[in-house]
Amino acid sequence: MSRDKGADEGRETYREFTEAVNMKPGELQRWLETDESKAVGWHKGGGESVGHDSGRKIINLLRRKKGELTEADYKHMRKVVGYVRRHLAQRPRGDVRETKWRYSLMNWGHDPLHQ
Repeated sequence: MSRDKGADEGRETYREFTEAVNMKPGELQRWLETDESKAVGWHKGGGESVGHDSGRKIINLLRRKKGELTEADYKHMRKVVGYVRRHLAQRPRGDVRETKWRYSLMNWGHDPLHQ
């Protein structure tokens, strides 16, 4: 892959990530400390859920300068974008304020109630 193509893909990934993640680092940090956050998601082998772990990584990504991001960071950003898009497509009917669906999305940095 050429250097320009890689740079273009990185910019696109960064743009998509910052569009998908609509929670600020401090807001996401506070959310991850709640019981609701810890109660949702898939627990691979017990312990912390995959989404909760991702939320901690997202906070780190949001606090870093764009020039400091690694290929592993961009890979996680693509994972976040994919998760948020898939999950939004499965929106349940009715009021989603206090649903596992919303709480799971919030672990991944996206609050569907944010405008």
